[in-house]
Amino acid sequence: MKTITILLSLLAAFATSSANAEVKLADNSKILGKWQVTAEALALDRERKPLHVTWEFQKDGTLVTTGEDARSGIGEMTIPIKYSVADGVIRKQITPGREKYEDCSVVDMDDKDMTLKCKFLYLFMTRK
Repeated sequence: MKTITILLSLLAAFATSSANAEVKLADNSKILGKWQVTAEALALDRERKPLHVTWEFQKDGTLVTTGEDARSGIGEMTIPIKYSVADGVIRKQITPGREKYEDCSVVDMDDKDMTLKCKFLYLFMTRK
């Protein structure tokens, strides 16, 4: 009985750790191009808030963000920020012109979709 309990505990721990396994990026080749950011959430299992934002990862280390803030009435805005891939994660500028960065790890990725875990949010993306 003790062996079965230990085995079940180990299986549960393995299942939990593999559910949040990260994809380690060697370089930016897998993320280059345009991505539609479709939603954001506080956690993978929380409600997803729809977004209408496009991210374009360029070869030169520029991440061009295009979106519309309906509250401001400004219309569509395009904002270039710096990014790089280091230690398997995406390091992106938090604010243009400031050298403060946040790390975003790739939680899940295939040819069409990518899920990022940044400091406070999960971002759900589809390749354009």
